[in-house]
Parts: sequence; structure tokens; C-alpha cells
Amino acid sequence: MQSPIIDGKKITLVSILRAGNGILDAMLELIPSARVGHIGIYRDPATLTPVEYYFKMPPEISQRDVVVVDPMLATGNSAAAAISRVKQLTPLSIKFVCLIASMGRSNSGYALEDNLRISAKLSESSGDRNIRHARP
Repeated sequence: MQSPIIDGKKITLVSILRAGNGILDAMLELIPSARVGHIGIYRDPATLTPVEYYFKMPPEISQRDVVVVDPMLATGNSAAAAISRVKQLTPLSIKFVCLIASMGRSNSGYALEDNLRISAKLSESSGDRNIRHARP
């Protein structure tokens, strides 16, 4: 498929490992000159809170727009943690791209920025508060 290529010299794509790498590859086909960062986050099974295990960003991120990518937004906690961590580096702007979002999510990912816009296909929540995942 042919698609337009975007000049992305001031864009940084940030993948939430490892699931975000699938979207990252596709985004790099559209924006091949974008810089790339990675955030490793897992959910603690006891507390269900996000735990960061890896963080690597390109230099001069404060002069760039950042797009955080992850295919699924379930509770929103990992997205919120990733966005909070990137915000510490004061980029020009932050966007979040996902493919599917659970209707049963918490609001944590949405409360970080008044102007944070998330567009995704909505899925029904599993309904089990201990599992907290979306079903297709």
C-alpha cells in the first residue's frame, strides 16, 4: 500500500513496551525521520499499579512533539504512567495513539491533560475488577 510520508524531524514516537512496538513500526513507515523512545511498564499483580522497568528517550525531547503508542487502553494506568514520565522531560506536546479502548477503564489516563485526545475503537470491559482487561 502506498501512503504519504510525513516529515517528522521534530516528532518522537514513544512505544510502551512491548505491545506498542507493532504500532511503532507502522508509524515509522509514515514518519521515517521520527526519533524513537521506549518505556517499559508492567502491572504489579498484587496492587494492579504500573511499575516502570525501562526508560530511554532521544536527546532534546523538550524541542519535540511526542506521540506515545500502545495498542490497548484498558484501565488507563499504564498510559497515565507513561505520559506522566514523558511530561517530566517537558516536550512541546504529547499525544496518545491506541487501537482499542475499554469502556470500563478508569479515568486516570484522561485526567492528565485537559487537552489530551484519545481516539480508539471502544470495547466492553470484562467486568472483573481483579483482571481489568478488555475483551474484543
